[in-house]
Amino acid sequence: MKVVILAGGKGSRLAEETGSKSKAMVRIGSDPILWHIMKYYSSFGFSHFVVALGYQAESIKKYFESEGSGPVIEDGPRTIIHPRSEPGWTVELIHTGLETLSGGRLKRLAPYLGSNPFMLTYCDGLADVDLGRLLAFHTAHGRLVTLTAIHPQARFGGLSLNGDRVAAFQEKVVDPNHWVNGGYFVLSPKVFDYIAGDSIQWEREPLADLAAAGELMAYRHENFWQCMDTLPESILLNDLWHTGKAPWKRWAPTTITSGVAVSPPLLRPALEATS
Repeated sequence: MKVVILAGGKGSRLAEETGSKSKAMVRIGSDPILWHIMKYYSSFGFSHFVVALGYQAESIKKYFESEGSGPVIEDGPRTIIHPRSEPGWTVELIHTGLETLSGGRLKRLAPYLGSNPFMLTYCDGLADVDLGRLLAFHTAHGRLVTLTAIHPQARFGGLSLNGDRVAAFQEKVVDPNHWVNGGYFVLSPKVFDYIAGDSIQWEREPLADLAAAGELMAYRHENFWQCMDTLPESILLNDLWHTGKAPWKRWAPTTITSGVAVSPPLLRPALEATS
């Protein structure tokens, strides 16, 4: 199963980092967030990546080329790389235009994705979603799209008022009844019929139309999820990584044997449907 990663946006809210590189190349520790996302998927056995490029596309391409690879295949807008530092990975980098919106970027990938279901996520969000359960949930319901639903992060604390008097101050709380799109999709290729072209944003008309048609299902994720839209969020993710508290790190350390990077085998969890 292929994993599509949307990495073509300008990341304007993280301008401190994205003036000279793609948002996907902003570092967490010594590696870009894009690598962290790929490592997470590959820890579940998904290691064929299709990355939609746009703004600062060359920064992503240069990163993978600098990691060392086998023969690099250039095919029109597509570059295929097999990074030596990550044995078993196939990375397809596909330029989808500078101004193309997220739905248009996805549709431009249609010729490279075949007829099987595929996964989709963004280049700026990390989570500890159980991808095995997510896929099992999608397979069980038989609809075209599954998105991962998360509770939005509270930005502010709350006030408990007694008339005009502040009776208590509440720390940031999460509303257990409020859900938003957290990415981490599983899609049927039939979704391309819902995307008209480059000017379509995936999160608007296509998802609304799929919901109206009864083809959009939500996999509820109650645990860790964190986007990286701003510099404070980048600092937070780096703090989690450097203190050894990163919930998304589920892969074993890589060892070096005869100059070749080798990752110890990882057990892929059984695919179970969730209620």
